[in-house]
Amino acid sequence: MFKTILLTAIIMCLTSSAMALENDTRVFKIDPEIKAEKVHFHNRYGIDLTGDIYFPKGFDKSKKYAGIAVAGPFGAVKEQSSGLYAQEMAKMGYVAVAFDPSFTGESGGNVRYVADPSINTEDFSAAVDFLSVQDYIDPERIGIIGICGWGGMAISAAAMDTRIKATVSTTMYDITRVNANGYFDAEDSEEARYQKKKAMNDQRTKDYKAGTYALAGGVPDKLPDDAPQFVKDYYAYYKTPRGYHERSLNSNAGWNVTSSLSFVNMPLLQYAGEIRSAVFIIHGEKAHSRYFSEDAFKKLKGDNKKLTIIPGASHVDLYDNMEKIPFAEIKEFFDTYLK
Repeated sequence: MFKTILLTAIIMCLTSSAMALENDTRVFKIDPEIKAEKVHFHNRYGIDLTGDIYFPKGFDKSKKYAGIAVAGPFGAVKEQSSGLYAQEMAKMGYVAVAFDPSFTGESGGNVRYVADPSINTEDFSAAVDFLSVQDYIDPERIGIIGICGWGGMAISAAAMDTRIKATVSTTMYDITRVNANGYFDAEDSEEARYQKKKAMNDQRTKDYKAGTYALAGGVPDKLPDDAPQFVKDYYAYYKTPRGYHERSLNSNAGWNVTSSLSFVNMPLLQYAGEIRSAVFIIHGEKAHSRYFSEDAFKKLKGDNKKLTIIPGASHVDLYDNMEKIPFAEIKEFFDTYLK
């Protein structure tokens, strides 16, 4: 009897450890019934990407599952919001991979903390590459979720990659628009863009001389009293135990300053109106960024497009607020278009 109990305890211990990621640094509440493993894949630029893949309870590798790739927010890593979303999708029966984009987190790229609209759109397609060749994934049932700046990248990917059958964009930023035009298009002029480009190109020269890249854009360690509410919301996520992560750009020193050059020069949603697959856009009623989603939705065509505004929700609420994120609605959307 004692040997049986001991053997059972050992098996339970081994099973539990097998379900956990090594050196697990996820910041959200972990569901012990959802197995997660580290995975690696590459994009077509040859950059190695790292992700955490989540499997539904009772996963059977002999079956075919729908797959979902998740990334974001802009400046975050897979141990933050994207991992939470991926875990929730696994709880709903999907295989989901949350990944770090090129040049950030545990993913590759020699220059660190760089963003680029083309490469980061490609990162989504690389995740689709990875999912599509797994024996347990039905390649005709692959969707993506983009959070914050990655919401814009997700829509860009859906416009490019016809293998993506359903796209969710939540609390979206159009990073190209805000870089080129400023918030609410307040700097939408040739002169304003020229001055931005001049400053960043001057910085390129300084960076080349120094052999390092200046960083900016991380959430500050101390907020001024007159900080806008949305900056306070970012602080409450990225700078507190709620969401802080040592590899997160927003939790720390931010991006390579000159990253914004490519975003100023390339409209990310240029062909959003040509997306034929299903798109579901979600945003908070009180989010400063709400206009990005509403304007993106106006570009979309067809009866398989949907916009939901969450009453009372801020931009950051849709990072991790389980009472605000409409997971039931997201499940219904994917169940409909990835069936």
